Amino acid sequence: MSVREDLERDLGCLDLLGCIHGLNERDQMVFQLLQQAEEGLTVDDVADRLDCERSTAYRSISRLHETGVVRQKQINYENGGYYHVYCPRAPEEIAHDMQRLVNDWYADIGQLIQEFEDRYSRDSDDQENQPLHWCF
Repeated sequence: MSVREDLERDLGCLDLLGCIHGLNERDQMVFQLLQQAEEGLTVDDVADRLDCERSTAYRSISRLHETGVVRQKQINYENGGYYHVYCPRAPEEIAHDMQRLVNDWYADIGQLIQEFEDRYSRDSDDQENQPLHWCF
């Protein structure tokens, strides 16, 4: 999908999260599940609640963790060993990070547009001596 198509379609909150962080539909479902949970969930909890393979749940949780929208917490057993639970970061933190990413992207795109203009603009003297190029 082109940027133009993305900009012209109606985005929902989860679509925006997915668009900015490159998350797929399953990742977004996992995020929503974690957001609705009263406490952190393990990978097994997520797999059970979404009726999917543990490896599928783990991949989605890993992507969410890598993008920074989910936190991982280690829980230690009394007799040794540990496990991880996952919970979403505060919505305000996620929104702030998304705003920063969009602002950075906007600045980068602005710079590329200026480079495009600089590269393909010709001063009036050059245009008079150059053949016309038509785009169809």
